[in-house]
Amino acid sequence: MSAAPEHGTQAFPGALCPIEIPLPTRRATIRLARSLAPGLRVGDLLVLSGPLGSGKTFFVRALCRALGVPESVPVTSPSFTLVRPYAEGRIPIVHADLYRIGASEEVDMLGLRALRAEALVLVEWGRPYAAQLGGEAISVELDTAEGRRRARLDGDDAGRARLVRLVRPSSFFLPA
Repeated sequence: MSAAPEHGTQAFPGALCPIEIPLPTRRATIRLARSLAPGLRVGDLLVLSGPLGSGKTFFVRALCRALGVPESVPVTSPSFTLVRPYAEGRIPIVHADLYRIGASEEVDMLGLRALRAEALVLVEWGRPYAAQLGGEAISVELDTAEGRRRARLDGDDAGRARLVRLVRPSSFFLPA
């Protein structure tokens, strides 16, 4: 049995997860969103994590734009509303923020699992609830450790399989 690769040394494409992508600029974050967008569909669950200010909402906004949500539609954090739908793009999108959720019963009351039948569901602070939301999640962890911004893409077994098909590494080096 071979040893797992060092963190951050993931090769593309078809490599085993996790996949780590440097995001030195906002444009790099936009490129990542644009790379993932074409393969996303109704029923997918993206769970975003990372410290406050790491760019979760910025990534969601870039992904919504890449999915056709027009600039005239504000894409903002649903920290207080908890859930925000966007029907203006290529596919319906539901954006949720579970930062203020105190119990798993509250997650059930939001109905996010059922909404997966109708929309792509993007959940900030949702990692502890991924299985409760139906699993098959793709995890996007945004990190600013050591002064470097990066994304770490991973998922449960089904999420990993989808992720490997979604990521197009050549797009990370094209102008935004």
